[in-house]
Amino acid sequence: MKTKTTSYARCGLLVGGNWTIDQIKLLDAYPQPEQLASIRGQSQSPGGAPYNVLVDLAVAGAPFPLSAAGMLGNDAYGASILAECKKLKIDTKGVQTTDQVATSFTDVMTEVKGGRRTFFHFRGANALWQGDGLDFNKLKAKIFHLGYLLLLDGLDAEDDDYGTKAARLLAAAQAAGVKTSLDVVTVDSDRYREIVSPALKFADYLIINEEEAARITGFKTREAGGQIDTVSLRHAAGALLQLGVKELIVIHFPEGGFMRTRRGEDVWQSSVKLPAKAIAGSAGAGDAFCAGVLWGLHEGWDLPQCLKTAVCLAAACLTDATTTRGLKPLADCQALGKKYGFRPALERADF
Repeated sequence: MKTKTTSYARCGLLVGGNWTIDQIKLLDAYPQPEQLASIRGQSQSPGGAPYNVLVDLAVAGAPFPLSAAGMLGNDAYGASILAECKKLKIDTKGVQTTDQVATSFTDVMTEVKGGRRTFFHFRGANALWQGDGLDFNKLKAKIFHLGYLLLLDGLDAEDDDYGTKAARLLAAAQAAGVKTSLDVVTVDSDRYREIVSPALKFADYLIINEEEAARITGFKTREAGGQIDTVSLRHAAGALLQLGVKELIVIHFPEGGFMRTRRGEDVWQSSVKLPAKAIAGSAGAGDAFCAGVLWGLHEGWDLPQCLKTAVCLAAACLTDATTTRGLKPLADCQALGKKYGFRPALERADF
């Protein structure tokens, strides 16, 4: 990949990473081993970081170009994802197809009461993608968002010069003048530091949840009673900056979100106080939050506005069991905050 910085004004968001079909089952309760649970409803929709973030932004009305990168199987699932993107005018020239393996899918088991989810994931074509063919000097995107590390075998692979292939890809984007953003997956693994740390050195923004922050840094982000530990969360953000993230750490959780800048500025925002009956599922809420942050960063909003937009998009996502169908135009998402209000101030952590 070339590393000469382009001279034209950059605009738009490029998102690459995991593309999947989410097969969502609504359960009366999650069963114990060898026990039965009843499926009360089911649905199917595309998902994964690129699809969720880009579709959320398209539906909410983001005023800048949206483009995609990654790999799909040459099959019906892959074709359906490309068709959905085409409807929303998302540029998919950076999405490759392969006959070697099928499109990724995820069985999402969602409990009706409370929306708690369990995932069964088939990596599929995502495992082969390493960003080949992306020439950041020819692409005009202002921001490149990559998600999710620890589920992209090709990019998680070791690289002699950069540590991982993901780090190499992000470095190429930065060298061309593109801002880079990174997300990882919540998974029970002891490889967080090994896989994620090399990429952090080439990330301008890191957008993750509280459990992922804990696994990367070793700081416990929740207290024994389950409340967010705001002191420990600040320590985790500081540790992530020390690991190399250049500008901004964003950590989201059901209670809201937190930002820390390289300059040491902290910003908190509690989540929308949706009633339990309005919550259909939490699949995709983290990506909706991420979409709101990226929208604001692209447009140069102040950080409190970025966070408030993020929690409003996440709230809209919660109203549907799929990852994206709860999203509405931005004004409608913001109206949820006005209608229901926001949870108590995060600094007190008294939920």
